[in-house]
Amino acid sequence: MMWYIKGDSLMARNGKKLSAAFVKTVTEPGKYHDSHGLILRVMPSGSKQWVQRLVIAGQRRDLGLGGYPLVTLSEARQRAFDNRRLARAGGDPLALKHRPDVPTFADAAETVIGIHAAGWRNSGKSAHQWRASLRDYALPRLGHRRVSDITTADVMAVLLPIWSGKRETARRVRQRIGAVMKWAVAEGHRHDNPAGDAIGAALPKNGAVRQHQRALPHAEVGAALAKVRQSGAYRATVLAFEYLVLTAGRSGEVRGARWDEIDFDTTTWTVPAERMKATRAHRVPLSARALDVLQVARALADRSGLVFPSPTGRALSDNTLSKLCREHDLGCVPHGMRSSFRDWAAECSDAPREVCELALAHVNSDRVEAAYRRSDLFERRRELMEDWAGYITDQSVRHG
Repeated sequence: MMWYIKGDSLMARNGKKLSAAFVKTVTEPGKYHDSHGLILRVMPSGSKQWVQRLVIAGQRRDLGLGGYPLVTLSEARQRAFDNRRLARAGGDPLALKHRPDVPTFADAAETVIGIHAAGWRNSGKSAHQWRASLRDYALPRLGHRRVSDITTADVMAVLLPIWSGKRETARRVRQRIGAVMKWAVAEGHRHDNPAGDAIGAALPKNGAVRQHQRALPHAEVGAALAKVRQSGAYRATVLAFEYLVLTAGRSGEVRGARWDEIDFDTTTWTVPAERMKATRAHRVPLSARALDVLQVARALADRSGLVFPSPTGRALSDNTLSKLCREHDLGCVPHGMRSSFRDWAAECSDAPREVCELALAHVNSDRVEAAYRRSDLFERRRELMEDWAGYITDQSVRHG
């Protein structure tokens, strides 16, 4: 690369920008220019510093961006780009940089977790998941950095190693970093979200298809139930699994079911809003077979009030039913039984789509349609659930 002197700086004759190889090997003292006012300053001692020359509020200012190799060329470019964009928007990156109250990413993450925890259905579990993912992937690089100093290059460095091999984990980590950055913007600690749209466009498209929960063909559900009944597993676990299949419920809803939610007179199970994914109470019509399961479960009743208590009197763990499926090679996960039910309802019943969706407690995404439909079509759903119970019970008897 050929250079010429302009003032006290060195400029590339061919207009090319700096390269990583040049930055690594250059030893001649001087100032070497890149884009967006970025300058590599090589000192007589051999040390190298990044400086950015900007016009802020009509005045020319020089900002220190750190030393090489601690700050790489790509990182320095990203910081320079972010600073220039902020300055052009009327902000002052120099003032932001020197604010004494700007927290580190680790401290900001704890603040954000505390803010969101009140709205999480299972705040303890969700907070643990946030902390674990950020601890394993984000904090090693970002934790000690002030939120105002983090760039999209920093976030890319966190995500790229796991983007292809651990796509869902990477998506969650990006989302959580973004939440911390949005909080930082709201608090005035920075003016942009480095985990936002720009990084989305830069991350590779690997064509990964999101995997659905493993489900059985509905014709195999009865045989799976027969296998579980003959398994010798803990009785409450077996009953909970069959109840989950019969009601097309979610694992957490079934494991947390309480006797005061069951109305034997109206043969209805009412799941309270705080235990539902959509935070709306959900009425479940109980088929004759579901009532039989509950009658057997009554013999296991203890002081906990739980319909399916664990041996310790607590709710069954979230891994209990999944482990049952794995150990007995059912070829599905508990949540997949909802898909089996939905396929059966579409293929083997004459129930309208809205009845099938309400049976799964799915929220109508069409706001206009939902506003006009006040009924939960309970009696229509009762017929559907009785037919479903009859279908899988006939299968399980044949395979029992």
